[in-house]
Amino acid sequence: MARTRCSARESGGVSGASYCGGMPSDDLELKLGLETTRTALAVAFGGPEAHERASQAGIVPVRASNKLFVFSDPHKSKQHGYNFDGWAEADEAGAVFDYTGTGPVGHQVLTGLNGTLLNHVAQGLELHLFISDGYVKPGGAKLQRYVGQMTVDSVVPYTERWDHDPQGTLRRVYVFRLRPVDPQQTDIRPDDSVQPAQETSVLPIPAKVEEPAKPGVKSKKTEKHSTSQTTATVAGGERTVNRREGQLVTAFEEHLEKAGHTYSSFQITVAGERTTLTPDLYDETDHVLYEAKGLTTRPNIRMAIGQLADYRRHLDKPETLRVAVLLPSEPTPDEKAILEAEGVALVFQTDNGFAGFPLPVDPA
Repeated sequence: MARTRCSARESGGVSGASYCGGMPSDDLELKLGLETTRTALAVAFGGPEAHERASQAGIVPVRASNKLFVFSDPHKSKQHGYNFDGWAEADEAGAVFDYTGTGPVGHQVLTGLNGTLLNHVAQGLELHLFISDGYVKPGGAKLQRYVGQMTVDSVVPYTERWDHDPQGTLRRVYVFRLRPVDPQQTDIRPDDSVQPAQETSVLPIPAKVEEPAKPGVKSKKTEKHSTSQTTATVAGGERTVNRREGQLVTAFEEHLEKAGHTYSSFQITVAGERTTLTPDLYDETDHVLYEAKGLTTRPNIRMAIGQLADYRRHLDKPETLRVAVLLPSEPTPDEKAILEAEGVALVFQTDNGFAGFPLPVDPA
């Protein structure tokens, strides 16, 4: 069937956007090098009733075309307290773009537009990323540079981060991890990377978040380590391990509460670096920092030892801070010996609770 051509309509002074009979048109081709406006995109892919979408939040579903447009604006992000957007350090799976969800004030939630982004594959929406890059003319509409088609990472779709909103209130935000569908057709620029931290800082963060109550619905607390990830089979079973680790930490938090202990964690940023460090759990009552692993293996134990050594340097009173590894089962005698040699305590889950807790106090 031949494509129907419709008359072009100028929108924003950049790209011609067209529609025909109320149906979207794909005359505006999403390809590398495209610079356009939100209005042009809305009209081209959403039809004539989509003009109002141009002023919406950074996550814009256009269901008429089965697309989800995500707009990253570094300047606006800083105004709203978002300091996490941009290309992060690539990992074994390749490039990843960190994108802070919507919700400028208070704790963000994984519903509404954030829920649409998280579940875009299940909802049949193609995800396309744009970065704000100048203006059509002084005082005109913002230019949106097309980055490429993306997808939310299937293993770790998001991470929780903490920052202050414009009112100075500490709140939780969700940073989604977006992967290029085709790296060769993705505009990856060093200038679009996450900006390095200006200074080293340690931000205490709560272990639980009180979710806003809906009318007629009792408010609930969200576990910091809970996850919506399923146990689908992926390379290395990483998703399953992530889920096990989250469940292990949640179970230990409940154990701490029954013992009358309070707990929290920290968000550590390091001057000159783009990464954010977040220990699994800090027992405030016993001044113990825990690193959890979803599998009891030698590589995991060795990794946990290194992570704890890294975190410890940045926290108050490192000379008195005790550190411990939290495991889902008892390790081998030699693995225990590794921990003992490095001065790292061990707590592991049993059928009746957790062996090794509370940690014995060094008589010295």
